[in-house]
Formats: sequence, C-alpha cells, structure tokens
Amino acid sequence: MILLAAEGSTVTNEVITTTSGVIGIAWLIPIVPLLGFVAVLLLTRSLMDRAAYVAIGASAVAFLLSVGVALQVLGDPATYVRPLPTWIDVGGFTVTYDLYIDQLTAVMLLVVTGVALLVHIYSVGYMEGDPRYERFFAYLNLFLASMLILVLGANLLTLFLGWELVGLSSYLLIGFWFEKPEFASAAKKAFITNRVGDVSFMIAMFLAFATFGTLGFTEMFAQTDTLATTTAFALILLLFGGAAAKSAQIPLYVWLPDAMAGPTPVSALIHAATMVTAGVYLAVRMSPVLIVSVPGMVIIAWIGALTALLAALIAMRQNDIKKVLAYSTVSQLGYMFMAIGVGAFRESIFHLVTHAFFKGLLFLVAGSVIHAMANRTDIWRMGGLRTAMPVTFWTALIGWLAISGVPPFAGFFSKDQILTEAYLHGYGPIWIIGLIVAVLTAFYMSRWFFLIFLGAPRFGDEVLPHESPRSMTVPLIVLAVLSAVGGLLLNPIHDGPFYRTLGPAVGDITDIGYEPFGSLTEPVLIPLAILAAVVGIGVAYLFYVRRDVSMGELAEPIRGPVAELEEHAFYVDAAYESIFVRFGGAVARAFAWFDANVVDGVVRGAGAVAVVIGRSSRGIQTGLVRSYVAAFLAGALAIVAVVLVQVR
Repeated sequence: MILLAAEGSTVTNEVITTTSGVIGIAWLIPIVPLLGFVAVLLLTRSLMDRAAYVAIGASAVAFLLSVGVALQVLGDPATYVRPLPTWIDVGGFTVTYDLYIDQLTAVMLLVVTGVALLVHIYSVGYMEGDPRYERFFAYLNLFLASMLILVLGANLLTLFLGWELVGLSSYLLIGFWFEKPEFASAAKKAFITNRVGDVSFMIAMFLAFATFGTLGFTEMFAQTDTLATTTAFALILLLFGGAAAKSAQIPLYVWLPDAMAGPTPVSALIHAATMVTAGVYLAVRMSPVLIVSVPGMVIIAWIGALTALLAALIAMRQNDIKKVLAYSTVSQLGYMFMAIGVGAFRESIFHLVTHAFFKGLLFLVAGSVIHAMANRTDIWRMGGLRTAMPVTFWTALIGWLAISGVPPFAGFFSKDQILTEAYLHGYGPIWIIGLIVAVLTAFYMSRWFFLIFLGAPRFGDEVLPHESPRSMTVPLIVLAVLSAVGGLLLNPIHDGPFYRTLGPAVGDITDIGYEPFGSLTEPVLIPLAILAAVVGIGVAYLFYVRRDVSMGELAEPIRGPVAELEEHAFYVDAAYESIFVRFGGAVARAFAWFDANVVDGVVRGAGAVAVVIGRSSRGIQTGLVRSYVAAFLAGALAIVAVVLVQVR
C-alpha cells in the first residue's frame, strides 16, 4: 500500500518523509524538557520553588505534543520520518538526528510523557522542603528528554545517545541524596552495571553496520530478507545483552533493587514506564530482525521466564515497602521479555503500558505511605492505614488488584494474553512458569497490601499517619483510573484495538509456523490465569489477615532455608561482591602492582642505566682539542693493531 504524503514529503514503501504538520514539529518533544532542564539549572536562584512549575510546564508541553503525534499515526499503517541535520558523515558512514515515528513510537511517547508528567506533579508535595528541590526538577526534565531522544531516534546510534543520557540522568536521580554512602553506592552500581550492557550494545551496532551498511531502522528492516540466520542470532544476543542491563534481566538485574535509594518519585519514573522499559522497546523495535532467528528468541524467552520466577521468589520475603515493588518490576519485565521471546511482540508492549499504569501507581502509593509514616519503610511496622489514608488505600487497592491479575483490571488482560500466546505458540514449560509467577505475584503483592493497610496498627504512638497533599493524591487517582479501565479500553480481547493499531510497527510472525503446546483453547486458558490470581490472594489472606501478625516480622509464617535464601536474594549480590569486587579488585591491584613495579621498573631501569653511562663518560668530554686528537690517534692505533694481529 502506498500512502499519500503531506505537502513537502516523499513516500517510499509506506515510509513517509515529511517536514509538515504535527510530525514537522515533533522534534520539539525532547527539546522542550531539555530546555526546561537548562532553564531550571541556570536560573535556580531566581526561580526558587517556581522551578517546579517550569519543569512541570515543560513536561506538559511534551505530553501535549505527544498526543498530537499519536493522533496523527495511531491507526495509520504508515511510518513517518522527520528529517533533521546530519550528525556524523565520515567515510561513507552517515548518521542523522532524524525522527522515526510509527505506532510503537506513539505508544511509547504517550506512556513516557504521561507518567513523567504525573511524577513531576507528585514531586511538588513529596520533595517539599528538600534543600536541592530545584535541582531535582531539573534532573527530572533531563531524564524525560533523554528517554524521548531514545524513543524518537531513527537509527541505532541516536537511540544509543538517548540510552546513555538516560543512564547519566538516572545516576543523578538515584544518587540524589548522595550524602548517604549507600545511596551514592546504589547510583554507582546502576551506572556500572548498565555500562556492561552498553558494551554489548556497541558491539551489536558494529555488527549491524558491517551487515547492513547502515544503522537506520528503515534501511535495516528493508534488508532482513537477506539476513543470514547465524548473523541474526549473534545480533539478537548482542542487542539483548544491552537490553538485559537496562531492563534488569538475568544476570544484570542486581542494580534495580538498590535503585530504591533514590527519592520515591524517581523509583516510579525509572521502574514504571521509562528507563527499565527501554530494553523492551529496543527488542520490539528490532523485532523484524528477531524473527529471522527463532533460536535467539527462545533464549530471550527463557531468560525472561527465569528472571520473572527468580524475582518473584525474592519478593515474597522482602520487608521494605519499595524493595517488594522493585523485585516485582524485575519480575514483570521478565514477563515482557518472555512475551518477546515467544513471538508476542504486541502483548509485550501491552503489558508495558498496563505495567506503567499500575506500577507507577504502586510506587507513588509507597511514597505516600512513606511520607505519612515519617520515612518508615518496613511493612511489618505499618498496618491499619486504611482509615488514616483513605485515598491512598483505595488507589492502592486498585493497583494491587491490577498487578495481581484480577479481572477486569488492566494487569489481567495483558498478563493473560502473554500466557495465552506462550501456550498457543508451543512454549509449554514457559507457560507453566508464567502461571507459577502469576500465583507468586498475587501472593507477595497481597502480603504487601495486607500488611500495610489492613489489621491493627503496628507503628506505635510515635507516628501519626495522615493523608498526603492533593499534589500527591491527584496523580494517584489518575493512575488508579487507568489501572482500573486501561485494559478494557485498550485491548480486552486478542486482536483488540490496541493490537490492530500496533500491528504494522512490529515484526510479522506469521511465517514462523507456531503450533499450540496442547489442546487447550483460550476460553480454558483464561480461567486458569484467573485461578492463579485467586490462589495467590487466598493463601496470602490466610497467612496475613486470618492469622495474628501483631508481633511483626516474628509472625512471618514462611520460614526455613528457602525463605532465608529468598530474604537474602539468593545471595546473588554477595556472590557478585566476592567475584567482581573483591576477587576482581585483587586481580586489578595485582596488575597495577606489576605495571608499577615491573613494567615501569624496566622503563625506569633503562633510564637509570643511561644516566649512569652518561655520568661515567662525562669526564671524557673535556673540550680540549688536543685530548680529542690524542683519543683519535689512540683509536686508530688500536684498530691497526687489531688488523695486524688478525693478518698474522
């Protein structure tokens, strides 16, 4: 199908290059929050508290522009390219700042700018009184601009530019309260772990350019028919290496739980819809390459499934209000990669969207509770907050039901459709793991909800909980509404409006030839997903509502070696500490000693020998001509003597 282009544009194979209309001003979407960052940073002293409104205004403009772009492209099978100046042009290697706007881009723009706007508003109340209040909003704008550059880039290198800027701004936000050593360490851990994935991403770009001769999405996707399966397999694994770090998959997930050190609005922004979903976006964006190598997709599916299971097991025994949600995020991201691996690209993005709703809500709920509980974060020292914080309670109730997979809330539809696709595409073991994770998710999130809001208070008289200010509760209400009806409105059934809209932007799996794992059909698979949620909630109700939990953590019913492993996150962090920090540090120090004492010693020794020789021969240089003539004659006589001896 060839589409008619707007004035001043050209059309090639459904790709419309245009500089007119709303697409023509789409470059302002990342620029506006970037200008907000610069303005707030430079005018901090004059703006004072008004800096928040500058940052909020910039994010609101970005959101409105994103809505305009979405209205242009949603439901339209075309891909728009907004040409911008050239970035690099060296030896036939050309990279531009062009924008790549299709249905996937539009969805990501709405999610990123929408959640970011709510987080900006929420932060007005949450960060009130902080000595670096203005700088916090500057960093939020920088983070938003970075994520938008990532989403809008028309080639891998521009995407990588946003990718790195997201890493930088997340470092600034996670370590915002850097006075505390553990917060600074968490920021460094996130930054360094992501650099490991970035190396894989860069090698993937080298391979992509060597294979396609370009890094542009349009040009690469046009050549996938000629792509060798072995090359595609290598490219997939290298790209997934970068995605695994950014989206916290095995073995690079360890930075995400520690990122809780940042202010709670940062946790919501990073864990809900922005930084951690960048890897998911990259994988789905490159789905035309993924479908060339099904074995590569299988590896992604298994890593996603195992990550979801591992993180869910760990979350069952976490007591920090945000740590539970952090491991939950790792688990839900595992679901998204599991979907990508089994060929359910649209289902993965659908879960990304619903996850942004309910996980953004739950993190902001956690911030509201922490704000009311004088920064207390241990869920065993809470309880009974239902009456003291009614708005927070009811919005938390909706978020809990949504993430637990209870119909008709948003999380049910996206999670069920992932599980259904896994089964119908023949991935039976992965489907079973997904069901187990659904049970565990409902259990640990019910534990989280029950211990915080139900039962008798366990926080004593030193805390007087209260409802949060309106600047914090309004974003909760908005996200609660989206968590309640988002699934019904977007895609209540397979091949619903969301899937039909997103279809042209993702890889076509029709030629892969998937076969169902068994004879079960979707009308049977749906009740199984619901049953998983019911079982998890029911067991948690028996453990944490029907039983007396007034003794606090001593009343924890789950005990034993496995529970201890879960509580210590299976000692993965401890193992990494021993292997990479202590042993790796010892090896690095040994090489440093060898370099300083052996390599540099040889160099210094050679120099010392030259100095000694120079000093010892300095006496020969007298400056007297007769001495030089005498030395010359002595040398000549010595040579004659040697010659005569050899002749004899």
